Amino acid sequence: MNFSQIFGRLPETQASAPGRVNLLGEHTDYNDGFVLPTAIPQCTTVQIGLSDDGQHHFYSENLSDRVDILDINYTPSGFASYIFGCIEVLKAAGQTIPPLSLYVKSSVPMGSGLSSSAALEVATLRAIRQLLELPLDDVEIAQLAQQAEIHYAGVQCGIMDQMASSLADTEHILFLDTRTLERQMIPFPRGAEIVVIDSGVPRTLATSGYNQRRAECEEAAHLLAVKALRDITDVEATKVLPEPLRRRARHVVTENNRVLEVLQGVTPERFGSLMNASHASLRDDYEVSVPALDTLVEILQKTPGVFGARLTGAGFGGACVALVKSGEGKAYANHTLEQYHQTGYSGRVLVPDLELSDAA
Repeated sequence: MNFSQIFGRLPETQASAPGRVNLLGEHTDYNDGFVLPTAIPQCTTVQIGLSDDGQHHFYSENLSDRVDILDINYTPSGFASYIFGCIEVLKAAGQTIPPLSLYVKSSVPMGSGLSSSAALEVATLRAIRQLLELPLDDVEIAQLAQQAEIHYAGVQCGIMDQMASSLADTEHILFLDTRTLERQMIPFPRGAEIVVIDSGVPRTLATSGYNQRRAECEEAAHLLAVKALRDITDVEATKVLPEPLRRRARHVVTENNRVLEVLQGVTPERFGSLMNASHASLRDDYEVSVPALDTLVEILQKTPGVFGARLTGAGFGGACVALVKSGEGKAYANHTLEQYHQTGYSGRVLVPDLELSDAA
């Protein structure tokens, strides 16, 4: 099916946005901290046109699902909640949004921790911006997308995913200060590339412990008398907290310090060791890993030529990312996937090439 088959006319314009993988800086964005994401090749594309019957119409090619909205007081669920949220936050910001028809297709895997939701939001907002010639820059697009996810999808997310989808590319790492939105593009470590492998264990943020972790961090910041845990730079300061708040805060403080070290310039070997430390912290202090992710990361970390590996995204399932020698990504990915399947899990390679999963 395509736009014209679903809606009986051709789309007026379209826009795309990529998924992202986070190399370092996990669960720091909603603590006003520092992050290091990069865009992945997979993207979400939204085709759009005006609707002439007074209703919004949304169609997902991947889900073969159509949603029609006449009552604007009704908030849909599923993929439509993100699109509807984007429309509503634009209206709240003072924009006049007419009834729209949107057709969505995506190669960003859902439930893998690669920000399929942010890609959908940013692509939707870009398409609406283009159709209606709205005066919005890419940072404003990201901020609106974040508000859509918080208020209409029920996820108390930070700004990282939306900023990465709106601003990042696949050739650089985006350093972002999530408090000030200060940012810069930095190169990948010389002689290194990334591999991303889906663990085969899906996760959903709104029903996971994500919102609980955010609440724990807010409580820890309150007890430490700071605006956010980003304001704590010495891990010793967390020792006064009760458990599990102490461990939650320790992860955030050490994770921010790892990101800032990379910003000063590090070798691939040092970058990899920081990724390994990040995974241990996410597993032990933040408790967001699962056995499948730990198995996958362990296989990668023990492979010669792999500088480091960690879970990526919020955890509770999803994918892991590894830093490996340039030009060897496909070989390392195939090797890892073969060993991972022998443990009884079923995963797939996402970067460097989705087609690898078909050959494994």
